[in-house]
Amino acid sequence: MNLERRADLILVTTTVLAAAGWIFSKEAIQGLPPFGFIGLRFILASLCLLLFCYSDIKKVEKSVIVKALGVGCILGSALLLWIHAISVSDTLGEGAFIMSLSMLFVPLIAWPLFKAKPPRTFWLALPIAFAGLLMLSLGGGNGWQMASSQLWFMAAAVMLAVHFNFNSQYARQIPTLLLTCLQLFSTGCMGIIASLLFESWPESVSLTTWGWFTMSMLVATSLRYVMQTMGQKHSTAANAAIIMILEPVWTVILSVVWYAEEMPFNKLAGCLMILLALFTYRGGPYLVNRVIRRFSH
Repeated sequence: MNLERRADLILVTTTVLAAAGWIFSKEAIQGLPPFGFIGLRFILASLCLLLFCYSDIKKVEKSVIVKALGVGCILGSALLLWIHAISVSDTLGEGAFIMSLSMLFVPLIAWPLFKAKPPRTFWLALPIAFAGLLMLSLGGGNGWQMASSQLWFMAAAVMLAVHFNFNSQYARQIPTLLLTCLQLFSTGCMGIIASLLFESWPESVSLTTWGWFTMSMLVATSLRYVMQTMGQKHSTAANAAIIMILEPVWTVILSVVWYAEEMPFNKLAGCLMILLALFTYRGGPYLVNRVIRRFSH
């Protein structure tokens, strides 16, 4: 098996771990305050990654480290919005597809920030994604209405897109693992501060809850990010982009199996349309180029 194929398999496994993280998080916050859960999870996860990148800290300028921590605060804002959305939502699969729209928001935000015009495929994908959101918001016989959890997921997706844009500016200046470690630490600190300000902790936490927390920290955070880094190192950008679309698909499957989440026609259609929009935007150019190369030979 060549390196690229092995890397693609690693990325597929990464999407499964990311999807499992939704279940781990939902279960953990049944016994832990949501913001406190994010704080502890990401601080401890960053300490796990620190073991692999401690030597790189001395090689990087302090000003770059400060900027990386600042971008981590944007990631922290997105994840605090995300965990709050999970805490008030009964439909994880739907939320995963809304969150996946962050990649469609990236070029919209990059346009005014960095004067980078969106590609043509973006304008093809945008109306499909919008139609998918409309389908998700059809509430049976009650017409169109956005649930509060959908709005929180949407806000989190927008913040993730902002983070993606700024993060790409520093990814070339600092080793990947160190950058990830610093941003996870920044996110964890924000979670702890938010928890101290707005939440109260239970007098005791069950071992089961701590078990879910440990799975979330080690498997869905530390291991997931390490595997994603390994996969992206040897896979092409186009392959990686298409494979990462699988995360909301796995999340829906796990949510249906674990929580017996209902998927009426409008929600199923909405998720499929969002998936089509993502595939059009992220996979379209790749497929077109492959077809052109195939027929050119």
